[in-house]
Amino acid sequence: MATGLTLEQLRRQAAHMRAPGTLSRAIAQIEFIQSDPIRSPARAQDLILRHRVADYRAGDLERRYSSLAVEEDFLYAYGFMPRRIRKFLYPRFDRTRPGSPFVPTGLAADVLAFVRERGATHPGVLATQFGRTRAINGWGGFSTASTRALQQLHYHGLLRVQRRERGVRVYEAATIEGDSTDPARRLRELILLVTRVLAPIPEVTLRAVIARFAHIAPHARSRAGTIEELLAAGRLEAGVVDGLKYLWPAGALDRLAEPPREVRFLAPFDPIVWDRRRFEHMWEWAYRFEAYVPERNRRLGYYAMPLLWMDRVVGWVNCTRAGDRLQVRPGFVAGKPRERDFRQAFDHEVARMELFLSRSGRRRSGS
Repeated sequence: MATGLTLEQLRRQAAHMRAPGTLSRAIAQIEFIQSDPIRSPARAQDLILRHRVADYRAGDLERRYSSLAVEEDFLYAYGFMPRRIRKFLYPRFDRTRPGSPFVPTGLAADVLAFVRERGATHPGVLATQFGRTRAINGWGGFSTASTRALQQLHYHGLLRVQRRERGVRVYEAATIEGDSTDPARRLRELILLVTRVLAPIPEVTLRAVIARFAHIAPHARSRAGTIEELLAAGRLEAGVVDGLKYLWPAGALDRLAEPPREVRFLAPFDPIVWDRRRFEHMWEWAYRFEAYVPERNRRLGYYAMPLLWMDRVVGWVNCTRAGDRLQVRPGFVAGKPRERDFRQAFDHEVARMELFLSRSGRRRSGS
């Protein structure tokens, strides 16, 4: 257990970003990029990557997906991750029969056979083949039953996303690579992965994530002792600030430099922002994602993006497009920062956002 731990150290670790590099290197380093379909002003995955990839433009991940060693899949949420992680995700057990393998039947079996025979398949083709009967999707809305079958087969590793066409996932058959990997080891590796992505992570948050891995290790809820095993083995470190216990990869706090004097507009699902409990403890105000909140009840805005200044989240911005012009409306928790260079840093971030969203003058973001 680390002694003398301070909130400043935790903030610095939480806000730390490596210098921008190539797209493939950034994916390997970040290890998980959460996906979201809302574009206001761009999809979450692109907003997350733009800080971490040199010369990144909105849509680069989708355009280059097929040439990257990357997968779309479920971790603690849905997103993009290096292909090497896939072996720790499967097999996933049947949610309706805990501890039992998933065996597709009915429409799911028919859809799997169709994709295996046809190859890469767009959901629209299945709607034509199997009809447009609707089923409730994971968002509480409706999708065709065949699309829901695609998603179920993907979740269990029998299909993978081969590419996207205008944001729509195109699926192909896949094989499960994790059969020979011990579930206990898979659980340990996934705990370490989540800890790296969200470090420093409150222990209570990490334990909640472990419970979501019950489809990999059916007794995951009772195996939270794995955290203690990883601490004892020196792979994780821990410390307490204000009564809240945090965990992080061993040695992570030893490598922190002074935060750059930069402003960053963060996606609502950026790893810096994702855990709202941690966010409120570190920056002493409550950020809420309000896209699904009735307009009359919104305080920050439809797609308010947290505003990071050095290692402090001091407010939020709403970015909207008016033709080719970007309009940025900031809000501050305790007033605009008084440092002389804040205004210049803010203007630089607006310029970076405009370039990121630009349709012309696109340059490749490396391989």
